[in-house]
Amino acid sequence: MKIEHLGIAVKSLETSDRLFSRLLGKEYYKQEAVEREGVTTSFYKVGDSKIELLEATSPESPISKFIDKKGEGIHHIAFGVENIASEIERLKKEGFVFISEEPKEGADNKLVVFLHPKSTNGVLVELCQEKP
Repeated sequence: MKIEHLGIAVKSLETSDRLFSRLLGKEYYKQEAVEREGVTTSFYKVGDSKIELLEATSPESPISKFIDKKGEGIHHIAFGVENIASEIERLKKEGFVFISEEPKEGADNKLVVFLHPKSTNGVLVELCQEKP
């Protein structure tokens, strides 16, 4: 398991991309819409990890609701795993609660699943596995 990326909820990708490009000294390597989740993302490589900026594309998007409630900022931490199905089973046995136990397609060619923040000290945790 490794830290795959940190997800940051932003009001404007355009504004935030300018900020993070200046901060990191490089442009994003990928921008992608995830229509099912109502977001558009930008990804930046930072060493072996990544930063994912997430902008809501609809008021019903989880990102829009997050920003309304908490403002812009860190939304989730994602851990890269080799086998998402076995990690789900392992963590369920450890007592962790999932938002959904079925992996779904996420951004950046990943299968993803989220643990409920109630079982992870208030932090939204994502597990992600590279799609075969």
